[in-house]
Amino acid sequence: MSFWMAQALFFVLAILVTLAFRPRSSTWEALRTTVLNDAVGAYEEGGDQKVRDYLESIEHSQHVRAYLFDEQGNEVSHRGAPDWAMRVAAGGPRGPHDGFLFPAPQVLRDSRASSDGKHRYTIVLGLPPGPRVFIGPRGLPFTGLIIGVLSSGLVCYLLSWYLTKPIVQLRTAARQIAAGDLTARAGAPALSRRDEVAGLMRDFDAMAERLETLLKAQSRLLNDISHELRSPLARLNVALGLARQRAGVESTDMLDRIELEAARLNELIGRILTLARLEDGEQLVPQTPVPLDEIVESVSEDAEFEAQERHCHVHTAIAEGNWEVRGNASLLHSAVENVVRNAIRYTQEGSAVEIELKSETRGARE
Repeated sequence: MSFWMAQALFFVLAILVTLAFRPRSSTWEALRTTVLNDAVGAYEEGGDQKVRDYLESIEHSQHVRAYLFDEQGNEVSHRGAPDWAMRVAAGGPRGPHDGFLFPAPQVLRDSRASSDGKHRYTIVLGLPPGPRVFIGPRGLPFTGLIIGVLSSGLVCYLLSWYLTKPIVQLRTAARQIAAGDLTARAGAPALSRRDEVAGLMRDFDAMAERLETLLKAQSRLLNDISHELRSPLARLNVALGLARQRAGVESTDMLDRIELEAARLNELIGRILTLARLEDGEQLVPQTPVPLDEIVESVSEDAEFEAQERHCHVHTAIAEGNWEVRGNASLLHSAVENVVRNAIRYTQEGSAVEIELKSETRGARE
C-alpha cells in the first residue's frame, strides 16, 4: 500500500509540475488578432460574401469555427451563429462548464474598430477539442490523474502479489514443518526465476528435505538400537535363570535386584520404541488414571538402593490425599525417576535427598 501511494503521489506531482511549466498561450491565442484583422478587412473590401468565404476557409482548413459580429450583435457573414457564439460576442460566459470526460471546446474572443472608426467588430473562435479529451475544467487533467492512479495501483498490486506470493508459501511451509509435517515444501518456482526470493525458496526446500532425511534416519537408528538391545537382554535373562538354579539363598536378594533392573531395562527399550513412534506420529500416548504417590514411593525405594554407592539416603514426604492424575504410568515413572536419579548423582556424598509431593494452590501437582 505504501509503495503504491508513493508511486501515485510521484505520478500526480509529475503531471502537476508539467502543467505548471507548460506554455500559457496557444497558437490560436496568438493568431486571433490576425484572424480578426483579416476578417474585418475582407468584410470592408468585399462585404458579407467575402468574409463568409474567408471564415469558411478557416473552418475547412483548420477546423476552427469563426464568427464575426458587429456592434449590434449581428453575424455579418449571415451564416447563422450558434447560441454560444452569440453569448460570447455579447461579453457573456464562454459557454457551459467543461465536461469531465469530454470538455467543451475552447472559445476565443477579440474585437477591434473598423478602419473608419464608425463600427466595432468582434471575432469569436471555437477551437476544436483536440487532445483535451482527458482534460477537465480549467485545464486540469482530473481524468488523466484518476486513470494514472488506478493504473499505477493495478501495477503495484500485481508487483506486490508477484513478490509476496513466494513469501506466503514459505510462511505456510514453515508452519507446517513446525507442526510436525516434515513433508511440507515451499514449492520452488521455475528455474527461469533467479531472484533472491526464488533462491530462498529453493534453499528452504533443500533444508526441509535434509531435515526430513535426518529425522527419519534418527528414528530408524532408535528402532535399530532398541531391537539390538533386546538380544543381549534376552541372554541376560537366560543367564539369570541359570544363576538362580546354582546360587544359594543368600544370593536371592541380589538376583531379584538383577531381575528387576533387567525388567526395567526391557521396559526402557520399549519406551524408546514408543518415543520413536510418537515422533513419527504413528502412535498416541494412552492416558489412564495413575496414582502418583505410588509412583513416587516406588522410585524412592529404587533410588535408596542406588544411593548406597555414594553413602546417601532418600527420604520421601507425601501428604495425605488423593494423588490420582491422568496420564501414562510408564512415562510418569520415567520422568520422576530421572529427576530423582539426577538429585542422587549431583548431591554431596553422605547427604540425603528429600522427595516431597505436595499440591499447590493453583491445583497443579508436583
